[in-house]
Amino acid sequence: MTIVDMLRHNAAAYPNETALVEVNPEIQDNRHVTWREYELVETTEDNPYRREMTWKVFDEKSNRFANLLLSRGVRKDDKVALLLYNCIEWLPLYFGILKTGATVVPLNFRYAADEIEYCLDKSDATILVFGPEFIGRVEQIVPKIKKGRLLFYVGDDCPTWAESYRELAALCASTDPMIPLSEDEDAAIYYSSGTTGFPKAILHHHRSLTQAAEMEAVHHKTVHEDVFLCIPPLYHTGAMMHWLGSLLVGGKGVLLRGVSPKSILSTVSSERCTIVWLLVPWAQDILTAIEQGTVTLSDYHLDQWRLMHIGAQPVPKSLIRRWKEVFPNHQYDTNYGLSESTGPGCVHLGLENIDHVGAIGVPGYRWQAKIVDEAGNEVSQGMVGELCVKGPGLMECYYKDPAATAEALRDGWLHTGDMARQDEDGFFWLVDRKKDVIITGGENLYPVQIEDFMAADPDIQDVAVIGLPDERLGEIACAVVELKPGSHATEDDINEFCLGLPRYKRPRKIIFAAVPRNATGKIEKPLLRKRYGAQGLVDHENQS
Repeated sequence: MTIVDMLRHNAAAYPNETALVEVNPEIQDNRHVTWREYELVETTEDNPYRREMTWKVFDEKSNRFANLLLSRGVRKDDKVALLLYNCIEWLPLYFGILKTGATVVPLNFRYAADEIEYCLDKSDATILVFGPEFIGRVEQIVPKIKKGRLLFYVGDDCPTWAESYRELAALCASTDPMIPLSEDEDAAIYYSSGTTGFPKAILHHHRSLTQAAEMEAVHHKTVHEDVFLCIPPLYHTGAMMHWLGSLLVGGKGVLLRGVSPKSILSTVSSERCTIVWLLVPWAQDILTAIEQGTVTLSDYHLDQWRLMHIGAQPVPKSLIRRWKEVFPNHQYDTNYGLSESTGPGCVHLGLENIDHVGAIGVPGYRWQAKIVDEAGNEVSQGMVGELCVKGPGLMECYYKDPAATAEALRDGWLHTGDMARQDEDGFFWLVDRKKDVIITGGENLYPVQIEDFMAADPDIQDVAVIGLPDERLGEIACAVVELKPGSHATEDDINEFCLGLPRYKRPRKIIFAAVPRNATGKIEKPLLRKRYGAQGLVDHENQS
């Protein structure tokens, strides 16, 4: 069974039940709603910022898109890229691609134009589906990407260089094309971080997606009556793979566009959500709002909320302690994973292991885990080494990158690049990361890209970007800047130059200091992290 079969089952078993809801509690107009099909997507007069879709309509919409793609010659092994903000149409489009036998390529909506171009080329995508928010970025690269590619636009006022998805899909049949699929066939390419340059393309078979659905349902005891609140972006394996648990059981999924404490609590209350996946900053904000009295829990109906789980970054013990004081009846789980392992869950804490908060947990459903030394030999319990995982959700390869694949996949084991230890109870604990990727608010930042950009500043002699601990975001990007002789640039000057970066990539802290390099010219980032992390940063500021 593939996840496409799961959708077909739900359309037959629960045709008139709600499958998806999109909530826009903080939007005062429709500017951010990518597109609407009023005959298919229901809205209500009392809440025009809420849209819902039944399982039957979900299935029909995916069929229309599949038939459109097939009419344009899309076949198995072709690649179709999605570049959209979270919206109620995102998942039907995803499934429409899969129903043709093609491979879906979700793109990070934060990508700049050159990153979009790179990912399209890397994945061999022949079609790009994009929303109005991306017109400017896509238009920059149209002369390069239009050759041999179709561009489908999902909004009003279609650009002249693209085709209107809405008009074309309306002419397509809503019947299922029933293209046969097996679990051994390609399903999706997800992009993940590397520590240098652009991200790698991670190829997964249908088996990975089926495994994610079954694992999520097992880990969190998901049943048909559960309602899952999804806030993170669907292009991210974390959000998508968690939602697959709801797909397996035919449960309602709610897509929330807004991360304020009020919008989260209001949506949990009004949609009767039972399972909520949060990132550390959002959980911190909710607790702070409660403590400061800006939200009052008695204003919301929260008794049905049974599970809060967190992934994508290390979770402070103090956060969960505070959470349990406010929500003593909540179950809790943390999920560790990588895009190479179909997102979160290859190691997870488990609902019953709240006493081991701080650990990432034990091997997940159908997964194995071990810790090895530099030679690949398993280390003794308690010793630090590299965490390796093995299971049915492993990637097939890094697409078109056999060298990187051979380095990461060895004898069926994925070498994660994360350093960990296992305690006497069998629980795994992260110690450090081999890679220099900075995880801020659940998003990965690539230091080299930021460094390359900042190096163009005429006042900068050298620059190194490292992650510093942050209570709310987990980490923030810190730029250690060595100015050119005679330069009197200030922190404001550097920050103004960095306005050319996407907002989430801009350094949150600037430190003016010499950038140390070793004999081979490499930046000594471990030294910088030691010098400016935690106490070292306090000492540095006291001396300044």
